[in-house]
Amino acid sequence: MLRKYLIFSAIVVIHIFTVVSFGKGFDHSPWNEMLKRNVVIINQGHASRVSYRNFKADEKKLNIYLETLSAVRREDFDKWSEAERLAFLFNGYNAFTVKLILTKYPDLKSIKDLGSFFSSPWKKKFFKLFGDACSLDKIEHEMIRKNFKEPRVHFAVNCASIGCPMLLNEAFNPDKLNVQLEQGLKSFLSDSTRNTYNKQSNTIEVSKIFDWYSEDFEKGYQGYNSVADVFAKYPELLTNEVSSQKAIKIKSVPIKYLNYDWNLNSL
Repeated sequence: MLRKYLIFSAIVVIHIFTVVSFGKGFDHSPWNEMLKRNVVIINQGHASRVSYRNFKADEKKLNIYLETLSAVRREDFDKWSEAERLAFLFNGYNAFTVKLILTKYPDLKSIKDLGSFFSSPWKKKFFKLFGDACSLDKIEHEMIRKNFKEPRVHFAVNCASIGCPMLLNEAFNPDKLNVQLEQGLKSFLSDSTRNTYNKQSNTIEVSKIFDWYSEDFEKGYQGYNSVADVFAKYPELLTNEVSSQKAIKIKSVPIKYLNYDWNLNSL
């Protein structure tokens, strides 16, 4: 047992030395490979499901990747470009979320099963980042939302739930980050089970995410000054009817927020 532990520790140290650089970004290829194996795209490319069973088999590889994330020093992180920092935080959030699910999988139906009335699973400090005990909430709300002018964060971080925008089957890459963020937003809007125009009621029926984080779409970031601006930019993703698209474009259609599906996004 001791020999296995020493071998595993040596692998972690070697991997950390290999991928953590000084001001040159971070190698997310191990996470990328795991996502390609364990995430399945469904619903014509608009959603995904995760094989947590396969991730369980990959858990040693996942642990090594998570160790490399935790080993990054704040002073090195601060030297990276904005795209490199965001990609690191997005990938970290999603990878640590998978790890959290695996702590109880398959004996859970929702990520909420990992919390209680008094304790949110997103507030659990179950890993370290930049030398401090950290939670998923800290990554999302303190590290990303407070420091970056990027409302599309909500289509990048995945809460392991069916109601959440899809977990991509590839890691976020600084070299194509904007493309990936737009892909996430557009794929989510194109999923009529979560965002659509209801002709009968003449309303845009959309995910509760747009309600919970409406303030992020009201600051002028990425050209959005309101939630309605998001739908006005992409009305064709909500309906095929030209007249309805025009109404959405001029923001004259009421918005209704749908119930959120917290069931686990597993295969």
